[in-house]
This record gives sequence, C-alpha cells and structure tokens, in this order.
Amino acid sequence: MHTGLFHSIDFHAEGKQLGWLSAPFSVDRSPYFHVRTPICTIRNSDGPSILLMAGNHGDEYEGEINLKRLIRSIEPADITGRLTIIPFANMPAVMSARRCSPLDGGNLNRAFPGSMEGTPTSRMANFLERELFPGYDIVFDMHSGGTSMAHLPTGLIEENDDADRHAKAVKLLNALGMPYAFIARNGIDAPTSMAAAARAGAIGISGEFGGGGSVTPQTMSMTALAINNLLMAAGLTKAPVLPSHLQVQETRLLSLNSHDQAIYANRTGWFEPAVDVGANVEAGDVAGWYHDFERLSEKEEELRFQVSGVVISRRLHTHCENGDCLMQVGQLIKG
Repeated sequence: MHTGLFHSIDFHAEGKQLGWLSAPFSVDRSPYFHVRTPICTIRNSDGPSILLMAGNHGDEYEGEINLKRLIRSIEPADITGRLTIIPFANMPAVMSARRCSPLDGGNLNRAFPGSMEGTPTSRMANFLERELFPGYDIVFDMHSGGTSMAHLPTGLIEENDDADRHAKAVKLLNALGMPYAFIARNGIDAPTSMAAAARAGAIGISGEFGGGGSVTPQTMSMTALAINNLLMAAGLTKAPVLPSHLQVQETRLLSLNSHDQAIYANRTGWFEPAVDVGANVEAGDVAGWYHDFERLSEKEEELRFQVSGVVISRRLHTHCENGDCLMQVGQLIKG
C-alpha cells in the first residue's frame, strides 16, 4: 500500500481481477476524495507479461474504447502469461474530455518519473514507472492527435542503447501492421511513458491512431489490429482478441527529428490547410494559408513546406495563436 497511491490488486495472482488505483486528493466538493483509475489484470500460467494503456491524454479515444472493450471480452483462457490493462491512465482528463488533468493541469506523458509526494498526475507517473512498468516485458501506450490535431496512423518506439532490446522493439513495431512508424530519439531521461518504460527495463511501444477528439471505423479497426498483432507477436495470445476489418500493411519508416519538419503559427490568425494528413509533399509546396480576420484588406499569408515527405499531422482548429503547430511532415527513411 502506498501513502500517495494504493490498490488491492495482486498482479501475480491467477485469474482475472478488476479494481482501482486510488490517489487521495482533497477538493472543494469532497475533502476525502480519491482519484480512482480503473485497472484490470489477467494471468494464466507463465508467459510474457504485457501492459496495455490508453488515456494518457484524456481526449484520445481509440485506445480507451478498444481497451474497455477488451476488458469486457477477454478471459484468462484466451492468454498464456500476464496482461494488465489501464484504459484511462489520466482518469480526470478523460472524464473532462481534456488533454491534461483538470485537477492539477498535469500532462501525464510529460510527468515521468513523478513523485509520490506530488499531485495526482505526478503520483500516477511515479507508480507506473517505479512500481508497475518494471514487472512487464512490454508496455504499449496508445495515443492519437487529441481534440486539436488530426494524425496519420503511425507506430512509435524510442531509440534504445541496448541493442538486443532495440532489435526486439523494432520487430514488434513492424508486427503492428500499421502503414507508418517512427523511431523517436527523445533520450532516456525524457519525461514520457516510452522513456519511463525503457528506464524500467521494459520494451516500450506506442502509436498515434487518429485524432480530432473522435473516432472512426477506420481508426478503431487500426487500433484493434495493432493490439491483436502485438499480443500475438509477443506470444501472449494465439488469435485476435478484438474485431478489426483491416489487414496487416507493410510498415514504412519515417523520421521526425527537426523543427524544420513542422510549420508553426507566429501570430494570432486563422489557418486554412492546402493538403490533409497522408499527402506526399515536396519542399516548397503550398501547405496552406494564414488569414487575419482583423485586417480585411490584407492578403492571406502563403505557407510552404520546408522539407519533402508525408504529412503526418495537421491542426484541426482554424483559429490559432503564436506557437501553435499547424502541420508536421515525416521524412521517409529509405531502406
């Protein structure tokens, strides 16, 4: 039991358990309030141990809905090994349809390793990195573009200095069956879940599965396909556990390691895109136009891409402020 976060789950027991991760946090309406995060763990004999999580950002729904569905449907007989599922990792953010927690402003994916003496977001990050991640071979954390961004479906891993672990991560990344993937280079000290998984000795896998604070049949099927393929590739399951109408695709590897690959707003304005996610573009192509509604006689600013590649994300909100990311271009890595 933790003073900052506690639970009654026995993560090594056989069978299926449902419970809560509870973090005491006094609020105006409830002085003895607990921030409760649902969790499910299933074990059947010995085998690989995998942690699936979503809701790291509250407004990213593909993973959340698929993991809720998986909790209802999967039984111990369906697996060999141990599977733990956290569908709503930042529960306050999920319940308020926000990227960050309304209780403390916490962005869970920028909070690792956190602290048990900190806010609820910091305590959750600390529990995941210090207590939970070390017990698993693989951590799969599912994301999307959230309310403000559309994102091309992509898999993601972090570059790892351990050659053997890195090779296993690349193999799993390709096994997801997604059309595109990244190998990020944020470093072992980064405050993200993937860096935290690496520090804990696990293989971290992530991905972007949609965006717009919504889901589509395509993005839901893509997420389900990736979950199915990861569990089967790791040897935890022998058959798909979630419905998906999509087939495995050959993965094309992209790089995103320079601010030149993004277009940012440099003042308040209104963004009109010229292309959508998935478009193949060349350096110098028109990316869109930036309008000023307060100066009717002023011509809109033409925005152009600085690099060639594939448009992987674009801002969905037309109104923008200085510093907002409008578009990103992933550059294809020739294999």
